Amino acid sequence: MKPRLNNKKAVVTGASTGIGREVALTLARHGAHVVVNYNRSADKAGEVVEAIRSAGGQAESVQGNVSEAEDINRLVKKSMETLGKIDIWANIAGADILTGEGSELSDLEKLERLISVDLKGTMMCCWQIADLMKKAGSGSIINISWDLALHGMEGRNPEMFAAIKGGIIGYTKCLARSYAPEVRVNDVAPGWIQTSFADEVMREDYYNMVIESTPLCRFGLPEDVANAVLYLASDEAAFVTGQTLKVNGGVV
Repeated sequence: MKPRLNNKKAVVTGASTGIGREVALTLARHGAHVVVNYNRSADKAGEVVEAIRSAGGQAESVQGNVSEAEDINRLVKKSMETLGKIDIWANIAGADILTGEGSELSDLEKLERLISVDLKGTMMCCWQIADLMKKAGSGSIINISWDLALHGMEGRNPEMFAAIKGGIIGYTKCLARSYAPEVRVNDVAPGWIQTSFADEVMREDYYNMVIESTPLCRFGLPEDVANAVLYLASDEAAFVTGQTLKVNGGVV
C-alpha cells in the first residue's frame, strides 16, 4: 500500500517531546520527510530524529523558539533548505504552565507565556508558511486547540487555556478562508490526554473522575492526537478546511 504521505515534506513544531514527538513519528511513519522543531530539548529532538531514521524514514532537527519572530524566520528558512518545499506544517508547540517551573509562575506570567507561545507563536508561524504554501499552490496547516475551549471548565488555568485555545479556533477558521483554495487550515482539539500532567500532577480521584465522565472510558493517548493530525494532513482530508476536530473520547 502506498504511504499516505508519500513524498510529502512536513514541519512539526514542539516535536521533541509529548504530543509533538508522536506527531512527528506518525507523519514520518506514513512517508513524510519531517523537520523536528525544538526549543531547548536538543537531546530529545535528536532521539526523535534517530527513531525516525532507524525505522527507514527521513528527518532532521531544527532549533527555534516559536514565540520569537527571528527564530521562526530561521526555522522556515532552514526547513525550506532541507526539504525543498513544505507541504504540511503542524503547530504543536505549546507552553507548559501545569508542571515544573511553569506551574510556579503567577497567573499573569502564565497568561503571558500562553499568549506568547500558543497564540502568537501559532499565528506567526501560520503567516509565514501560509504565504509560501499559497505561492506553491497547495499545503495543509494543522493547529492545536482544546476541546474545553468549546465547552468550558471552572478554574483559573482552564480560563486561560480556553481563552488562548478559543482564539486559535477562531483564527484557524479565518485563516482557512483567507488562503483557500490552495491551503487547507484545520485544528485538532484534544481532550484529556495522557501527558506528564496526568502522570505526575493530577490527583488520583480527579483522574478517575475524568475516566468515568468520558464515554470511551479512558484518557486519550498522544497517538490519538497524532492520528487526527495525520488525517488532516493527508489527501483523505482534501475537502476539509476551517474545521475543529475534537479528539476527546466523546465528551460533549
